[in-house]
Amino acid sequence: MMVSHDLALGAGPNVEGWLQVGELGLGFLLSAVVGLEREIRQKSAGLRTHTLVGVGAALFVLISKYGFTDVLVRGEVVLDPSRVAAQIVSGVGFLGAGLIFVRRDSVRGLTTAASIWIAAAIGAAAGAGLPWLAVATAVAYLIITLGFSQLTRRLPRSPTAISVLRVSYSDGRGILRQVLKVTTERGFAIDQLTTHGGADGADHDGDGERQVEVALELHGRGSVDDLAVKLSEIPGVLAVTSADANVPSD
Repeated sequence: MMVSHDLALGAGPNVEGWLQVGELGLGFLLSAVVGLEREIRQKSAGLRTHTLVGVGAALFVLISKYGFTDVLVRGEVVLDPSRVAAQIVSGVGFLGAGLIFVRRDSVRGLTTAASIWIAAAIGAAAGAGLPWLAVATAVAYLIITLGFSQLTRRLPRSPTAISVLRVSYSDGRGILRQVLKVTTERGFAIDQLTTHGGADGADHDGDGERQVEVALELHGRGSVDDLAVKLSEIPGVLAVTSADANVPSD
């Protein structure tokens, strides 16, 4: 049995050394920076998750670049390292989708899912030998998450965006009237009001009083969160939750 001369010329040992370890380490460091920001904000995916995603992405790219030189055959076996990077994009998409959830009228986890995606991109750039792009992307991430959140709070608020406010209170004490009065006095217009519970069968608190929950769909230029704080100070109000359409969720 004859061995092809091309095989002898094309095959060689896989490449690994301090350069590859350094690229993996850069992916580790920069993805940890992304994860640290999420950890400080106490998000569901924090330091460990983001670091693992970044290091994993960097390793996959390094494997794709250097891990198959021993099977290359000139003119017969050709590898495309970019295919692994493409698979990282779609694979991390499934991981990010698991962080997004809908609770009643609000969507949560979008920013954290995007941070998982960008941590994978940073790791892939580090593994691909593009350290300046990896560092620049990590810096851009910090500017976006830390700086833009302050900027969005200063932008003009939409007077027509519909926000949702949910108020739970003890029934039969005229609290709904007070809720509506405070809401309108603070410059909000109520588009729709729905109630749950009351005389037809509601939950009871520790004192045996019926509990009612009212959902207010409203709009105005004021802060819905500030309104929620004001409503929670009304005697008999048990809980207030708000979803301000003008404040992006994380």
